[in-house]
Formats: sequence, C-alpha cells, structure tokens
Amino acid sequence: MAVSERKKREYDQREGLIIDTARKLLLDRGYLDLNMDQIAEVTEYSKGTIYQHFSCKEEILVAMLSESADKAGQFLLRGSNLKGKPRERMAAMALGYDLFVCLNPDHFKAKLLVQNESIMRKASPTFQKKMDASNQQNMHLVAGVLRDAVAEGHVELKKGITPEEVAFGLWTGALGAYVLMSSEVNLHALGITDPRKAVWENMHALLDGFGWRPLSSELDYEQTRIRILKEVFPQEAAQVGRA
Repeated sequence: MAVSERKKREYDQREGLIIDTARKLLLDRGYLDLNMDQIAEVTEYSKGTIYQHFSCKEEILVAMLSESADKAGQFLLRGSNLKGKPRERMAAMALGYDLFVCLNPDHFKAKLLVQNESIMRKASPTFQKKMDASNQQNMHLVAGVLRDAVAEGHVELKKGITPEEVAFGLWTGALGAYVLMSSEVNLHALGITDPRKAVWENMHALLDGFGWRPLSSELDYEQTRIRILKEVFPQEAAQVGRA
C-alpha cells in the first residue's frame, strides 16, 4: 500500500510539473510555438514520460484550465462558508475570486489564451469532462448561495430567471473587468482609478437591482469587505497588501 501511494504521489507531482511548465511556456511563447518537445526539455522528462500523462499539448492545456478552475473554486468555497447572510457570503466569494486572480495572475492570463473550442476539441473526452466538472462545481457553489437567499426570503427572482443565470451575470461582469485589468488598456486614462473597487460596487449595484437584501442602503458592505478579509482571507489579504 505504501509503495502504491508513493507512486501515485510521484505521478501527481510529475503531472503538476508538466502543467506548470506548459503554462509558463505558453505565456512566454504562445500557443502555436508550444510543443511537447519543449515541455520535455524543460521538465527534463522524456517525451515518452510526458505521453504517459497526456496524448497532446491540448490535453495539457485543458488539464491546466481544470487546475485553475479547481484552485479558484477553493477560494469560492471558503467565501461561501462565511458566517453571515447569503448576500454577505456572495460578497465573500467575489472577494475570494479577486484574491485568486491577484495571487495567480499566470493562471488567469493563460486561461484567456487557450479557452477556445478548437483546443477543447483536440483533448480527449476524459479531460473535457474533468474541466466541465470543475466549472460546474464552481457554478454550483455560486448558485447555491443564491438559492439559500431565495429560500430565506432575502430575494425573489422574477419568473423564468434561474440562480445560474444570475450567477452568470456576476461571472461575466467580473471576468470582463479582469480581462481589461490584465490587458494593455490604460484604465486610469479612461477615468477608472480603482478597477477592483468598481467591480465591487458594480456587483452590489446588480444585487440591489435584484432586490437582494440586505440592500446597500441597509448594510455597510465596506465594513463587510473588511470583515471578510479578516475572517476568511487574512493571509491572502496580507500577501496583496490589503491586511
């Protein structure tokens, strides 16, 4: 049993190194110039060893996306476990995702480079299903908090609107903001002096629009933000200078 566990641990560590190496090479050289030979050379594994884990570079990239989604999901999960009302928990999840992006910029940038249909199709169904499962789990976490809010009478969704659709709105709004933050666009020149503050305020404006209580007029969400950083993400907040 001990030998089997050790071999699995070594296998997982080797796979993690392959994925990390592919991410770095992707950001340095781009998708078209990335190949299995380069990954083998940098990891100092033979190509045969690489192929024991992945049949092509696209499978490595899809596994990379799954890993990033799982890592982001850990932040979402911690936020969802905040002791408070569902809307406070949703705010904690939003802050968690923001910290994930701040602390793992390579994960976010690499995701933007490779998340397209042509790459997904080249990976085996096993890798595609794993990535889908990771994304579904994250959606389940966010929509689950909204369902709690509905069950507790804090918000009433209009007929035909699902928790997943509300979660999608929050997701796309934040994602678009982070894409611009990581781009060459000079946001300061556009009058956006604090984009993360704008993301925070826009999220609460959207939730106020749905009538999700406590409304911003009923609760000081700046104090909530401070409490979340102290109670849920103290180490991460210190790392990014928000302690």
